[in-house]
Amino acid sequence: MTTTWTAARVLRDRDAGLCLAGVVVSGFGTSALWLASGVWVKDLTGSDGLAALCLLAMWAPILAGPALGTLADRVRRKPLLIGTNLGLAALLLTLFTVQSRDGLWLLYAVLFVYGAAGIVHDAAESALVTAAVDGSLLGDFNGLRMTATEGMKLLAPLAGAGLYAAYGGPCVAFLDAVTFVLAAGLYALLRVREDRPGPPTAGWRARTAEGARHLWRHERLRPLVLAGGTTMLFAGLNGAMVYAVVDGLGRSPAYAGVLAAVQGTGSVLVGTVSGPALRRLGERRFAACGIVLFAAGVALRAIPSDPVTLGCSAAIGAGLPCVLIAAFTAVQRETPGPLLGRAAATANTLLFGPNAVGLAVGAGLVELVDHRPALVALGLAATVAVAPLFHSSASTSRTAPGPPSDADSA
Repeated sequence: MTTTWTAARVLRDRDAGLCLAGVVVSGFGTSALWLASGVWVKDLTGSDGLAALCLLAMWAPILAGPALGTLADRVRRKPLLIGTNLGLAALLLTLFTVQSRDGLWLLYAVLFVYGAAGIVHDAAESALVTAAVDGSLLGDFNGLRMTATEGMKLLAPLAGAGLYAAYGGPCVAFLDAVTFVLAAGLYALLRVREDRPGPPTAGWRARTAEGARHLWRHERLRPLVLAGGTTMLFAGLNGAMVYAVVDGLGRSPAYAGVLAAVQGTGSVLVGTVSGPALRRLGERRFAACGIVLFAAGVALRAIPSDPVTLGCSAAIGAGLPCVLIAAFTAVQRETPGPLLGRAAATANTLLFGPNAVGLAVGAGLVELVDHRPALVALGLAATVAVAPLFHSSASTSRTAPGPPSDADSA
């Protein structure tokens, strides 16, 4: 009842509803293109490695997140979101020229720019949300955003694959372009007052570093970001072993899609209760509960049983978003508006960058060791991500509620 009521409060707010609708619409197109681009390259080249480069091209710009986040603090966020969405829509239309292997360079280039623009977009959106949504409902909004994002990951790839099979890659790109135009229209309807940012008082490098400095010095944000990044590292290691788990069950590789769907369902469900849970438990305890649930799910995947493996996938899907929702909500609440774009983009890099590292290391690890003892070890080791949350408890309780002085000056 409480969950339904708080969700209704968010959705009844006109601007909050428009922000959430923009996330859903653009997220649908992104998820559809994510799968279709790899299939497209596979059909053109027959190469698994070249197909995998599509995902790398989209993820690589995350390493430049702190620098890209400065753009979201230099201009008003609403016009930036509208322009970014329209620019991406126009960019995607160039993919109609990709008809053979010779055009792959353009596809990779578009995906790279797509990933970079997505970082700027997410930073600007995170900052704009704080102006559109009441602070007491940020946890509810971020939970619903997680639910919407994971829901799109369940539905959109199927739609993208079907559209690709029927009409080819350019039509999927056109669908994504249409979703960006619709998202731009939704953001244009927002009634949010923004002051024009003042002239910069420091150089580009110093401004870029301010986001990281704020996260590190803030007693409430540092442990959440550290715990989130550590958890995502283990999530990458765990994700690299999914096909070994499927083999251990005696299933075909396609069964990995079933496990992904169950994991996504867990994420969808936890997003609907995150707001009330955050208010009851607080960010650190909510994140800690999620980490423990995630770690248990990873360790128990070593048991070669279909029901246990499905339950573990649901547990991983439910546990993993907790620390992410807690961290991003805290960043939005504890960061001054002029600094929020850089802080959000830097947090995004620190949280999701380790996931890519974990995937790379895990891909090599799974070839060298038996996945069952490795999963048990990973699950036990993942509990260390809780340590920053409890280690900081005493110092946090002695910290004044206001943010650090460098954030105040921003």
